[in-house]
Amino acid sequence: MKKITKRQIFVWVLALTPLVLIAAAYSRLPDRVPMQWDFGGQVGYEPKWHLWITAGLAPLFAVLLYFLPALDPKKRNYSKFSGSYVGFQIVMMLFLLVMNGICVVEALRPNTLDIPMVVCLGVSLIMVYIGNIMPKFRMNWYCGIKTPWTLSSETVWMRTHRLGGRLFFAAGLIGLLGSFVPNNTARFVLVLVPILAAAIIPAVFSYLWFRAEQ
Repeated sequence: MKKITKRQIFVWVLALTPLVLIAAAYSRLPDRVPMQWDFGGQVGYEPKWHLWITAGLAPLFAVLLYFLPALDPKKRNYSKFSGSYVGFQIVMMLFLLVMNGICVVEALRPNTLDIPMVVCLGVSLIMVYIGNIMPKFRMNWYCGIKTPWTLSSETVWMRTHRLGGRLFFAAGLIGLLGSFVPNNTARFVLVLVPILAAAIIPAVFSYLWFRAEQ
């Protein structure tokens, strides 16, 4: 049986925290709460019970991330990067908690937060973290840059994830700086475009490296 570590228990506690947050604030929330923000700063409101759906995503993802490795044909490799894998889960749970917290805060005290800045900062910090841990990932079917070529060669997998780690880290730094640009469209461009480049470039190189290896 897989050993349950203290960090894994911490993941599950974090996963339940959004539900606790919504339960604690629910009676004070208005009937409709802000849940969507576009590039122009327009706010979209939805019935407050929708918060239960978004809060429920955290425990759902926590369960999936815990059990999916058992279904992976490469499940033995997870022990080689278990610390990074659990760390990724912690970061994801924190991000989901922040996203739910934003909705609650803005429902109770509108215009308290600069939503585009907070979201861009959150996404960029995740990219910086992923960039740091990506070179530690070992071949698997659920976590990392999965192309037919990385999944066919251990060498290509390692080279691709070393490159991807650098690019995702750089994308995160660009996004962090872009979060402070006083234009919402520019903020999202400076966050999303580097992330797309960081995802596409390693995939292309994985093909080239695999062809060269063959």
